[in-house]
Amino acid sequence: MRAATTKEIAAATAASGPDAVGQACREAVEDLPDDPGHGVRTIVRHAHEHWDGEGYPEGLSGEQIPLGARIVLAVDAYHAMTSDRPYRQAMSHADACKELEDNAGTQFDPEVVEAFLAVLSNEARGQA
Repeated sequence: MRAATTKEIAAATAASGPDAVGQACREAVEDLPDDPGHGVRTIVRHAHEHWDGEGYPEGLSGEQIPLGARIVLAVDAYHAMTSDRPYRQAMSHADACKELEDNAGTQFDPEVVEAFLAVLSNEARGQA
């Protein structure tokens, strides 16, 4: 099976909503090896679960969420906040870090946020 293209994913979103996008993404990685609970497919599936259980698709919370998915959620959120979008300008690094800190324990795993911010801080000091 071939991977879905970006156009196909966008068309699926317009036609069927976010569930279709999730399905298209899962299909794009279905042939990759998956270590249950830790592999690429598992990470993709759970990358929108929130630490407090308010995310999707399964409403997992805390350490029920695979670590890779918790990392992807925080890193992707930082990238989204610090990137220009057609509908808004990028947030500053400081503001994005504050958002991560403010949402640690609800949306994000607090330990992942702490580790990620430490990495960003080390990179800023040229120590990464």
